[in-house]
Amino acid sequence: MKTLEHFTIDGSCGGQQEWFSDPWMNKGGCALVTACDSCIYFARTRGMSALYPFDEWALTREDYLAFGERMRPYLSPRPSGINKTGIYVRGFRDYLAALPDTGLRVRSVDGHAPLETAAETIRGQIDSGFPVPYLMLLHHDSTLDDYMWHWFLLNGYDDPGNGFLVRAVTYGKETWLDLPYLWDTRRTQKGGFIVFTVK
Repeated sequence: MKTLEHFTIDGSCGGQQEWFSDPWMNKGGCALVTACDSCIYFARTRGMSALYPFDEWALTREDYLAFGERMRPYLSPRPSGINKTGIYVRGFRDYLAALPDTGLRVRSVDGHAPLETAAETIRGQIDSGFPVPYLMLLHHDSTLDDYMWHWFLLNGYDDPGNGFLVRAVTYGKETWLDLPYLWDTRRTQKGGFIVFTVK
C-alpha cells in the first residue's frame, strides 16, 4: 500500500467545487479543483511555491477560492465539461507557461489504454509522489454516478494480490475504489488520467 498525504481545509480533504458561488464553477469545476489541489500538493511537498500564489502552509477557503479564479482561464468549465484529457493537458500547460519554470510537465493516458498500462502508470505516479487527476465519463454501473462525467484525484493505491485499489479524493472525502472495475466502463466515452513528471 502507498498513500500520499493530502491537505485539508475546514475539515475537507482538498478543495470542493461546491464552495464556488458561480454556477459554472459550482457545477462544472471538478477539473479545476484537481488542478488546484495538485498545485498545492506540489508547493507543499516539492517546494514548487510558484504554483500556488498564497501560503501553502496556512490554507484557507478564501485563498482557495481566489486561487480557483486564477486557474479558471486555463481550465474554465464549459457546457460539455472538460471531457477530454487533452483539454486538461493544454490548460495546465498554459498555466505552467505563465509561471517561472518549475520543471513540472504533464501528459495524459487515454481511457482506452489496457488496464495493465493504467495500473502500472498509476502505481508509478503514486510511488514517485505524484497525485493522479482522473477523468471518468460514462460507466455501466449506476452506483458510480457521483464519479461519472467527473474529474477526481487518485492519491493512493493498494495491491493486496486479488485486485488493485485506488484512493479517490473528491467532494471533500477519500474513498477506496477498485481500479479494474472503474477502468472497465463498458462505454465508448471513457476518459483517462493525467501523468506528471519533473524535468
